[in-house]
Parts: sequence; structure tokens; C-alpha cells
Amino acid sequence: MMTYGLIGRPLGHSRSPALFADLFREEGLKDHRYEAFDLPEIASLADLLQQRPDIRGLNVTIPYKQAVIPLLDALDPTAAAVGAVNTIHIAEGRLTGHNTDVEGFRTTIAPYLKDLVPAGSGIKPRALVLGSGGASRAVAFVLREAGVRFRIVSRSRERGDLTWDLVDPTVVKVCPLIINTTPLGMAPDRDTLPDLPYEAIGPRHVLIDLVYEPERTRFLEEGELRGARTENGMAMLRAQAEAAWRIWKS
Repeated sequence: MMTYGLIGRPLGHSRSPALFADLFREEGLKDHRYEAFDLPEIASLADLLQQRPDIRGLNVTIPYKQAVIPLLDALDPTAAAVGAVNTIHIAEGRLTGHNTDVEGFRTTIAPYLKDLVPAGSGIKPRALVLGSGGASRAVAFVLREAGVRFRIVSRSRERGDLTWDLVDPTVVKVCPLIINTTPLGMAPDRDTLPDLPYEAIGPRHVLIDLVYEPERTRFLEEGELRGARTENGMAMLRAQAEAAWRIWKS
């Protein structure tokens, strides 16, 4: 049996096991399985791998995308540039970190980029990235690549450009793209949402939430009420999973 899986905490909301079960079934891989491994701390990874030598690859989610890096033997160039890992390839006892969130977010944002700024205006689009964790780093990487100017909102000025109390209506109005990379609104805490002046959001805005469970978070609902286009995290989940699978079977 060849095992792949997901490490993080908590994992009850994750759709990755079902997604990979479908993928393995489509490819006729009856000897492959995907499991969720809820680790109380990232140091538990070594014990997990010792106990389960059948594990060939792992996805990494909140809160370990950065904390896992010191436990790896190598990083691929993208993961090194991002400073976060969401996929681990295991071969001959060697752990190599990758970041397929980058490919996932590229897929998500591509349909919206051309509409954020009028053609020929010469103005670079602006974005707000809510949160400063591992997923935020992948989002920032893609935005830089696309030439989008952005500011990161965090609880600490040491981790972001703005603290939440500095995000006023003027900031929101000049940033037509807003990406939530925090777990706010994720099941089971469905009633939570980023603390923004939502009255400043309008039809020219695009709101992207990396949360996919539930499909419509309160963050997205507030945007929809004001005419904004919205996108949840399912496209990113699928694209990053497909990229991880290509790495694992290479």
C-alpha cells in the first residue's frame, strides 16, 4: 500500500482525503490511499514517519506551512522563494519541500487579472492580502509575479504592512482585489469574518477567500451583498492537489 496524506491541525474540515480518493479511483490505483494526520505539534512529524514507512508524500496545512521547513532535507526553488511548504515529497528517506499553493492561486486569480484595471490605463492593480501565514506567502509570490501591488494585513506590523485597525474605507476603495488567507469563517467557526469596513466594497471589487468549507463564507457573502465578484478556495484546492500529485508520482 502506498500512502499519502495531510498534516496540520485541525483537519476535520478538509476535503483533501475525498479529493485524492476520487483521483486514485479515476487512475485505477487500488493500492493508493490518502489519510489525514492531525499532529499536535510539528515535532510529531518524525514519529509519524517512523511509524508509517508506507507514507510517500504529504500535504501541509495550517499551522505548519512554515514550521515544517527546518525538518526537511531540501526545498525546491519555489518553496524556498515563498518561504512556506504545503507539499512534501518523500523518497529514500529524504524529505523535499514544495509549494503547490503557488500554482493553485495562479489558477484562481487568472480569470480576474485582466479585469482589475482598464486596458491601456497604465495603472497597476492593487490588492489587500488578509493574513500573514504560509498561504499568504504563496499569494504574495503570485501577486508580485503578476505585477499587482499589494499590502498585507496582519495583527502585527512585524508580519504585515498594515494592522487591522489601519484598514479604513479609503484603503479598501483603492484595492479592488481582496484575498482572505486567514482561517476566519472556516467551519466550524462559520460566523467569523475579517474585520473590514465592508461598506467600502462595491461592484468593482473581487473578493477571493482561500477557505472552501463552507463554500460561501460570511466574507464572501458581505461582498456579494455589495455587488462584488467572489471566489472561494475550491479551485485553488483542486489545482494545488493536482500539482502535488504530479510531484509525488514523478
